[in-house]
Amino acid sequence: MADADDVHHERDRFASWFLDAAERGNPTTQIDRENGGRAWTDGNDVTVLIDGDSYFPEVLRELRCTESGDWIYLTDLQGDGDEQLDGPGSEVGRVLADAARRGVTVRGLLWRSHPAGHGAAEVTNVLLSRTVNEAGGEVVLDHRVHRAGSHHQKVVVIHRASRDTADNDVAFLGGIDLAHGRHDGPPHHGDPQPLHLSDARYGDRPPWHDVQIRVEAPAVRQISWTFRERWLDPNPLDRPTPARAIRHALSRKPPERGTLADPGRSPSPRGTHAVQVLRTYPARRAAYPFAREGERSIARAYMKAFANARDFVYVEDQYLWSLDATDALCAALRAQPQLHCVIMIPRYPDPSGVLGAASRFGRWRVERALTRAGGDRVAIYDLENDNGIPIYVHAKVCIVDDTWMTVGSDNLNRRSWTHDSEICCAVMDGAGDLPRDARVRLAREHLDLAEDSGGRDLDNVETWFTALRESARGLDDWHTGGRRGPRPTGRVRAHPRDRIAAVFRPLLHLLHARLLDPDGRPRRLRHRGRY
Repeated sequence: MADADDVHHERDRFASWFLDAAERGNPTTQIDRENGGRAWTDGNDVTVLIDGDSYFPEVLRELRCTESGDWIYLTDLQGDGDEQLDGPGSEVGRVLADAARRGVTVRGLLWRSHPAGHGAAEVTNVLLSRTVNEAGGEVVLDHRVHRAGSHHQKVVVIHRASRDTADNDVAFLGGIDLAHGRHDGPPHHGDPQPLHLSDARYGDRPPWHDVQIRVEAPAVRQISWTFRERWLDPNPLDRPTPARAIRHALSRKPPERGTLADPGRSPSPRGTHAVQVLRTYPARRAAYPFAREGERSIARAYMKAFANARDFVYVEDQYLWSLDATDALCAALRAQPQLHCVIMIPRYPDPSGVLGAASRFGRWRVERALTRAGGDRVAIYDLENDNGIPIYVHAKVCIVDDTWMTVGSDNLNRRSWTHDSEICCAVMDGAGDLPRDARVRLAREHLDLAEDSGGRDLDNVETWFTALRESARGLDDWHTGGRRGPRPTGRVRAHPRDRIAAVFRPLLHLLHARLLDPDGRPRRLRHRGRY
């Protein structure tokens, strides 16, 4: 009886944090119906992979282990076919093409992208799709997006259909594209195949911090279902223009969309982690059949979690420039006087120039709102490597009270919550401490502490908060003092408050709202400020 009571207690705890099927707010998706109507799965095994140098070799091993009859699903914003996952011979295009040649069914959805010259991946995505398609796979350029939007999901799913069961299926998702610039990790000296950022202060080989997760057991089915919904969407992949037709022809796209693995594959429970798969889709005129009025379950999940927060909220985010997305966090800070908030962001926005100024305007508004709500309980940091070069924080992570954690493709802004396609997993641990362990591992990386080193008890939230603050203060003082003496340990810097002259604010507000942080909600929700 006690075991049954424990199970009911855990499910009640999960229900208090996770969305139920109705709260997802998307009655046209089958992602919950195919799970018996429940909006999350139990019994999963989730591994947090910090930085590309952890993720790339891991996904390479799984891709190389595929056999004839297996399936590989891929979604990416950007894919570089020559990006090496683990040294020469491990180029992304080569690995996927080799899999297709040995009888693996490779299916991919790469964003078609906007014209080159705007920091997009138009050419590289065409080249990667062509490499795989000529080997017998099928990777298509997908531009079924909201106006000026993108497909931002970054997913790899592997179905071991040649095995007796689905228990060896695996999925990866998070913030890391299979692309240049991402293969980095401590000491953060950058990817040998760099992605050149527009701000020269990141150097010729920009250091890059990011997070991905590996998921095994029942949640793989829901991640795979997300791919299936997009793949089977009957809407045209692109608007019919001669230039776009040429791009698709260059990619060697097959004339008909290929089949997918059996959707009924259901891996057995094997771990202690409860996982909820969350998505964003905009409301489009040519509606998604699986999200006729869009889906904003990521936004809804964050708002529910922030309302539950009592001790701390930890965020790693690429942008941090949407008041809409931080209203719930500000409300939590005002309601809970003991609540602390720690945020890691890049020091300099990318791109730079006019759009960079609009990005700084967005951050300025959010920083001001958070500080007014929480005062010195709010700490915003950025990172630098041991050469003093800023580390580009591309991770999309949120941890609340060491209880609820998300890792995905979404940033904390209105674009990610309403406008682009996104996916993330919210994770809770029924028997262990995965969110806490992830927070401590991230802190150890940022403080430049070895995994097996002693020192402060970072499990303790107060100690963790103080350790980050003192490390940042020490490094900032060293810089202010002319860098005399040995450089203090750690990578954490206090993020300088963005300052925006009042005369420029109206124009920057317009640019920010129209170009950087657009709204993809149905009009009736937009006017009511609802998600």
